[in-house]
Amino acid sequence: MDLIRRGMRRGVRGGVLALALTMGLLAAPGAAPAQEVLEKRVFEGGAYQTRGGGTIGNLRIGYQTMGRLNAEGTNAILICHFFSGNSHAFGRLSATGPAGYWDAIIGPGKPIDTDKYFVVSADTLVNVNVPDANTVTTGPASINPDTGRPYAMTFPVVSMRDFVETQKRLLDSLGVKRLALVAGPSNGGLQSIEWAAAYPGFVERVMPVIAAEIDAWMQGWLDLWESPIRLDPNWRDGDYYAQGRDLPIRGLAEAWKIVTLQARDRLWAKQYDRRPADGQDPARRIGDRFAIESWLDAAALARARTSDANAFLYMVRANQLFLNEYPSLAAALAGAPARWLVVSTASDRVFLAEGVAEFTAALRTAGKQVATAALDGPLGHLNGVVGMAPVGETIRAFLAR
Repeated sequence: MDLIRRGMRRGVRGGVLALALTMGLLAAPGAAPAQEVLEKRVFEGGAYQTRGGGTIGNLRIGYQTMGRLNAEGTNAILICHFFSGNSHAFGRLSATGPAGYWDAIIGPGKPIDTDKYFVVSADTLVNVNVPDANTVTTGPASINPDTGRPYAMTFPVVSMRDFVETQKRLLDSLGVKRLALVAGPSNGGLQSIEWAAAYPGFVERVMPVIAAEIDAWMQGWLDLWESPIRLDPNWRDGDYYAQGRDLPIRGLAEAWKIVTLQARDRLWAKQYDRRPADGQDPARRIGDRFAIESWLDAAALARARTSDANAFLYMVRANQLFLNEYPSLAAALAGAPARWLVVSTASDRVFLAEGVAEFTAALRTAGKQVATAALDGPLGHLNGVVGMAPVGETIRAFLAR
């Protein structure tokens, strides 16, 4: 894996910091400084059979923790990360590094209080951030022990449920007997819902943030996200890891451009005011760019250089397979835990307000106790990643119930 990372690291600098800067995922303004530098650890899970029947020879995922597990193993909280994220939800991984994306609400004395709770966050399988030294994942870039070469597109398909099952193995190894809360934004919110359906007796409370059901419409959007990768001739049907081969950076950058714009809102885009990029005139030259296009080009290219195209495809498929083992959303929610806090933002262009309302209604129809909280801000979907501080006291009260 280290050899692959070195080969993919061309143009990559700054690891997690680059991720934060290019995607706007630094800690929320005004967030209190992290209290300590945390250790990123590696869970070795051995052989794993996927829900689809495939075999992963050597399961490895990274994780971090804060707080102390009680003797009963019942004060744990699991934080699941968003599509382009990793386990760095709280604390700092170095003294001068950035704080985690939810650091405003996780830590000693904060709404998710690590003086009371043992908080765990883990990298998913097929995490997109393969070149980042602070991400540990098993996916298409990993070495297949049977061949000594990267799996590439022979890696087994994994679903959202596989994310849950690998996290369950990790929690079991840590001595966790019950989760007081499972929570996360976007893809992390989907994992939270999947957890609630899969292990209702293990989970007390559920807090999906900027997430709802993946319906056929959203499956279609996810297909649009990944389509540019498959059109890049350097993708080679996923066979681009060999030394000397060019990476499918162009297709991956175009994919990230779609994600980046959809994850933001019109209010954020007003800063570009339809103006041309510096020194360019789109009214006279068809190749010249507007300011918003120029920003998207630069941000998406930087993001492409910190991620893996094949992992992007596998992450898309895992999202498309959300709750795929249940005949309906109602069936998935029927036996789920009773207590829910659904956090959304009206300007979300990924999980639209009507979809969140339908999901919340489905929870109530299933007899769940559902509280809701709304986020404001100009960042649309990303409000649920970097703008959680205003709902902190709502979260504290939810945990106290």
